[in-house]
Amino acid sequence: MTTTDSTRIERRPWGTLPGGEAVTHILLSRPGGLSVGVSTLGATITAINAPGRDGVQANVVLGFDDLAGYLAPEYQASYPYFGATIGRVANRIRGAAFAIDGVRYSLRANEGAHQLHGGHGFDRAIWADRIDGDSLRLDLVSPDGDQGYPGTLQVSATFSLPADNELAVRYEARTDRATHVNLTTHGYFNLAGRDGPGIEGHHLQIHANAYTPIDADALPTGAIAAVDDTPFDVRQPQRIGALIDGAHPQLALGDGYNHNFVLNGTAGTLRPAARLHDPVSGRIMELATTAPGLQVYSGNALAEPVARRRQALALEPQHFPDTPNIAAFPTTLLRPGELYVSETRFRFLVD
Repeated sequence: MTTTDSTRIERRPWGTLPGGEAVTHILLSRPGGLSVGVSTLGATITAINAPGRDGVQANVVLGFDDLAGYLAPEYQASYPYFGATIGRVANRIRGAAFAIDGVRYSLRANEGAHQLHGGHGFDRAIWADRIDGDSLRLDLVSPDGDQGYPGTLQVSATFSLPADNELAVRYEARTDRATHVNLTTHGYFNLAGRDGPGIEGHHLQIHANAYTPIDADALPTGAIAAVDDTPFDVRQPQRIGALIDGAHPQLALGDGYNHNFVLNGTAGTLRPAARLHDPVSGRIMELATTAPGLQVYSGNALAEPVARRRQALALEPQHFPDTPNIAAFPTTLLRPGELYVSETRFRFLVD
């Protein structure tokens, strides 16, 4: 256990994978503030405990209290990526392939002909952990050719509690060959508590004037469309349940939200991106990020026994889907000598 003036960090063994690899669980907490659980399996956020209007804490993210939940056959079969770090490239890549400098690379396809969330990605790896002052740092080496990606990638994920009510997640990466990188944390949020009612009663606000429409495979068409006069206009807080079952062709394709929002402001700078509010518990989450986009998924395919349909809302700060194949989108290309950085902060309040 490590204790500083502001943050307490506790490490404990969490079991082993079928292949014998040991998994560690780390709890970061601040007195009277948040407590956040992180697993070295997938650099996964397993819990965020935040107080409500009544002062009672609740775990506001989907996940499990022990390793067995993540290894259970029913979870592995549906595999919703609860709280995991996603890489090398989050979201979908059309045809599981892209070209860099005229060279075509074929990737591991894991969603039909396409790749989703890096194939057999970072979410399934064991990360090395170390305590760095008030922070937890997890490190991973992705070798050249991993899931078809070129270059050896050195990755770090740092989790910290910079304030009593705030969680910061920072990703960094370097490569020895040109490659694509797009990292995110795949948290599913229900501010009523993990086992609370669905997210239809939550109010959502996203600072985005545009979004990227999708096709029948949930891949972007390449267009950037204004949110005006659509269910994607959540520039002011809107009740989620009043939006996601509307008669809009994009909602029909996604069965609700499964879309990337083009965030306002300058990518690479930490700026407000979204606000989620549960009127019953009074909990509010404000999300700020350096990423250019925010993937919003309304949990449409969640199903028993793992979770209920629309039990939680996934908010994934990242680059746009299929960016390696769409030149008009902000690039995910990382070259030797460059440093990839992405940072997101989750701030929890009550009304």
